Amino acid sequence: MTSKTAGSPQPDNHTPQQQAMPEVNTLTAQDITASLKAGFADFLARPVMSGFFGLFYAVFGILFVWCLVWLGKIWMIIPAAVGFPLVAPFAAAGLYEMSRRLQREENFGWTEILTVMANQRKREMGWMAFVTLFIFWVWTYQIRLWLAITLQNSSFSDFGGFLNTVFFTPQGWTFLAIGSCVGAFMSAALFSLTVIAMPMLLDRETNFVSAMLTSIRVVRENPVVMLGWAAIISVTMLLSLVPAFLGLIFTLPILGHTTWHLYQRAVSPVVE
Repeated sequence: MTSKTAGSPQPDNHTPQQQAMPEVNTLTAQDITASLKAGFADFLARPVMSGFFGLFYAVFGILFVWCLVWLGKIWMIIPAAVGFPLVAPFAAAGLYEMSRRLQREENFGWTEILTVMANQRKREMGWMAFVTLFIFWVWTYQIRLWLAITLQNSSFSDFGGFLNTVFFTPQGWTFLAIGSCVGAFMSAALFSLTVIAMPMLLDRETNFVSAMLTSIRVVRENPVVMLGWAAIISVTMLLSLVPAFLGLIFTLPILGHTTWHLYQRAVSPVVE
């Protein structure tokens, strides 16, 4: 009588299998157009709730600039205003959830959306927030460095004097040229890391590294389309800052909803 070997390994059915990287789709300009239409429709479906997230972001920006003036950090106003949109993807988490529920035709209120946002601290979204804020901090630090190097012999006591130095002196032009190049590089890097990763982390049970790698793949495989989307975001956000940040009340929600729909088109759904 032959017995089975007692020590032979048995498959562990309780060990989760490693998730495969999601499939990335090819995008066209029509995908951006369709996503913008869907994003605008989501905004119109819940204008008050959508506008609340834009208003919150705008008020935060106004208070941020006021604090810089109060602290005497006049030189920080322009870098902060330019870098401020870098944290917009994280601020739009509630908008992604709204679009997801509207897409599923689910009823929801403030409680459902705010609960989902609060629960993100227990998931991988917190790590993405850290990445975003870290790049924003690096942006601020390098601006301070180049300001010290290029404008070390200049003096300004108020915001008007700072603007005059930056825009009407050779040293200021050098500062703007260097800052623009470095800022463009950092913005491109952050855009590539987060444009798909943020809505993906809210939508799926995955880790933030996989989400960032997927986001990079989408940008790498659709460079022209994603560059166009980045340009739309940059121009819209910067123009929204002109009227004392108040333009963000409308533009941030629309861009946030649109990003959700673009993510849906860029990444294939999970196969059950």
